[in-house]
Amino acid sequence: MGDHFGFIMKIAYLGAGAWGFCLANLLAKKKLNVSLWTGNLSLADVLKKKGVHPKLSDHQFSEPLHLTTDLEEAIEGADLIVESVTSKGLRPVLEKVKRAACSLPPLILTSKGIEQNTCLLMSEVALDVFGKEYESRIGTLSGPSLADEVMQQLPTSVVGASRSLELALQIVDLFSTPFFRVYPNDDISGVSFGGAMKNIIAIACAIADGLGFGENTRAALMTRGLHEIRKLSTVKGCRPETLNGLSGMGDLCVTCRSTLSRNYIFGHLLAQGLTPKQAHEKVGMVVEGAYTCVSAIQMSNRVHIPLPITQTVHSIIYEGLDPRRAVKTLLTRAVKQEHL
Repeated sequence: MGDHFGFIMKIAYLGAGAWGFCLANLLAKKKLNVSLWTGNLSLADVLKKKGVHPKLSDHQFSEPLHLTTDLEEAIEGADLIVESVTSKGLRPVLEKVKRAACSLPPLILTSKGIEQNTCLLMSEVALDVFGKEYESRIGTLSGPSLADEVMQQLPTSVVGASRSLELALQIVDLFSTPFFRVYPNDDISGVSFGGAMKNIIAIACAIADGLGFGENTRAALMTRGLHEIRKLSTVKGCRPETLNGLSGMGDLCVTCRSTLSRNYIFGHLLAQGLTPKQAHEKVGMVVEGAYTCVSAIQMSNRVHIPLPITQTVHSIIYEGLDPRRAVKTLLTRAVKQEHL
């Protein structure tokens, strides 16, 4: 580990879903003192008894990782907080942290989503809870990174972003391993936005795949999906080049093709005729794209930027639109000049 994080004595890791468990293990294997918190008592029981995560059953719980269901215990004396809760659950968890903490250490966000109604990115939610003066102490980690592959130590590259270059470099030092490469970036909005929006496009691609529309269709949806992401990103002041990188195009490539992605699995189940509720239940995890597509449409309506792919996904999930008819309609829309 580099010099930047030499002061770290304790890391409070909030959220023990597949991604949280994965990254907490990565840090624990670097011999860091990690306290992993989950509010899911049944999950905590499984982790304690079996030493493996139900969604990552081939991988053992790493020492010296400490598991707790007590949030105050997790954050007590922490020099850093890392979170992997759901985008919907981020605000209530951070509000609990604010009430419980004597002082707030830097926060690294790994959740990918946009809060409904407020249309705030995860970094903006943290600012809203902790205050504007906390801005330089907020970072995010995002990019094409499936938990199962990271647990297998397969080569992975992601982005560590913060408006503070020092914190971005600290994220690089903290998480980097010989197989997990982290690139620094100061466009935290762009990194956060790309990671959130790609989940929606992944659902669209999975629906098309499940209906047998082929590689050409997926390529069209991914390319035009990235165009939608870039158009709407201007609302958040994101740099376009950020969305061409790992947290935009890179994450889009992985999520739109991988049968390990919960968003892809969800979309594929919709194509098979399951209702959104049935598909959610079968996935057994939060499908962030289904949550974030509501936020994206809310934002789109406010600024009058059309998002045809996102709107189609929203209509399938929340308005009962038939997936086959939806994809065909989407691909036969009036042709306009391609602007990128």
